[in-house]
Amino acid sequence: MTPRRRAARACSAGLALALLAAAAALRAETLEDAWGRALAHDAALAAATAESEAAAAGERAARGARLPQLGVDASYMRLSEAPALEIDMPGGTVFRSPPIFPHDAVVMGSASLRQPLYTGGRITSGIEAARQAARAAGAQESATRSALKLRVAQRYVAVQRSRRALAAAEAGVTSLKAHVSDVQAMVESESVARADLLAARVALADAEQSRVRAVSAAALAVAGYNRLLGEPLGREPELDERLPLDSALATQAIGELSATAMGRRSELAGLDAQARALAARARAESGGLLPQLALSAGYTHLSNQILDREQLTMVGAGFTWNLFDGGQARYRAASLRAASRAARHRAEDQRSLIELEVRQAWLGVAEARARVLASREAAAQAEENLRMARELYGAGLGTNTQVLAAVALQVTAANNRDDAQLDESLAQLTLAHAVGEL
Repeated sequence: MTPRRRAARACSAGLALALLAAAAALRAETLEDAWGRALAHDAALAAATAESEAAAAGERAARGARLPQLGVDASYMRLSEAPALEIDMPGGTVFRSPPIFPHDAVVMGSASLRQPLYTGGRITSGIEAARQAARAAGAQESATRSALKLRVAQRYVAVQRSRRALAAAEAGVTSLKAHVSDVQAMVESESVARADLLAARVALADAEQSRVRAVSAAALAVAGYNRLLGEPLGREPELDERLPLDSALATQAIGELSATAMGRRSELAGLDAQARALAARARAESGGLLPQLALSAGYTHLSNQILDREQLTMVGAGFTWNLFDGGQARYRAASLRAASRAARHRAEDQRSLIELEVRQAWLGVAEARARVLASREAAAQAEENLRMARELYGAGLGTNTQVLAAVALQVTAANNRDDAQLDESLAQLTLAHAVGEL
């Protein structure tokens, strides 16, 4: 291959890479992209994830309570003078032993092993409480993630809504500017009264104010969206108009959707796990009132010059029973049982609330779809009405008021159409969240 061909191929490859990079940079930001950024940035979700990890570690710690507990210890003490044994012997003599500890130093080490045999269900209930607490924390993490995705979707749609409202306001300003120009020419030719020009200019000034407000609203919507994603507030993202929607979800019966929500919503699973965890903790407290039996074993090394051995081993069983503690354990168990009942009552209230959320979202989809059909036709009619009003006014068969009203109707119809379309998309996403599929 000649150097010229190699250079040409290298240039082509570089150009292709540059085009690919430019295409990636210009690709519109999708809702999935927004979800990914928000999930990676949100502090509340990070906290929920950390709490879930903490609960999982707590469960592992609780399971360790049923395993043998092994411990070792050692000590070294330097004495001013090692003690010795003195024994009075028959005949008035005294036997004095060598120092008990050689070199005036006490060296001791031991190892102990303890295995619980019976705890009245305290350990088993503690493990169950930790397992349910981990389940509740995981459900809370899932609920936080789903709620965050819904908030991001709401912000995403809010940006689209504000930009469409700005486009409608700018279209209204453009139409009124053209109308003012036409009226100006007609006034100069003395075809219409000057009052028409004044009214048109007032309407244009009002439209300009509406456009300025729309610009501010769009900038604020973008800033709120960027904040949720952890991006600079002044960033101007290019958003993809297409949203990941499950259109078939709204075609299901309301009863089916409610049943699906009851089985999938993380909030219900979390409250159920919380109630179970509290009940298990109550059983663990009650188990502390029962006898506690454990097997123990040990090994001890004691450096000395008197005893016949330096190493000792032992094995035994220990029994403890706290017969009276002033009612502390009993009242703690009663408190935990009451807290468990409270969690179950909250779960019942949450079920009713979720059922209402599903119904509201389902009705919202139906309403938005009906509005889309009506507003689409109304927007087309408003465009035609404006065209006809301007033609009639130019021919002297219409009034200035009709043209101004037609411009206002055009802006209103465009906003209604855009709002209906975006409300339908947002209602479908809200329904997906309500049934636990977001």
